[in-house]
Amino acid sequence: MPLTSVYGEFIDLSVGYVDETPIIAIPTKSPIRPERINLENHQIEFAAMHPDYTLVLLDEDGVVVWQTVVPAATSTVVLPATLTGDFELLLYPDGTAYFFYGYIKL
Repeated sequence: MPLTSVYGEFIDLSVGYVDETPIIAIPTKSPIRPERINLENHQIEFAAMHPDYTLVLLDEDGVVVWQTVVPAATSTVVLPATLTGDFELLLYPDGTAYFFYGYIKL
């Protein structure tokens, strides 16, 4: 059973890396923590302040079906009502070598 909040269902996000080849081995102070975001109907709600993101939805074949820029000051993104089915959601923070990904059903 998916976790829920007062804002809808939590999206379980994982961390991926754009390029896994380290240039210099620099120890990090803490691991990268995925965003806490919720999905209710076609609305994504960010639980905390965040950097600028590029949000991408991929269909089951890995084809980009929708993409938008989410400014840091934005707390809610409304996905097109015409999108239905299972999608992979990707969040690319600007200027980083990592991204967040998870799966949603609309």
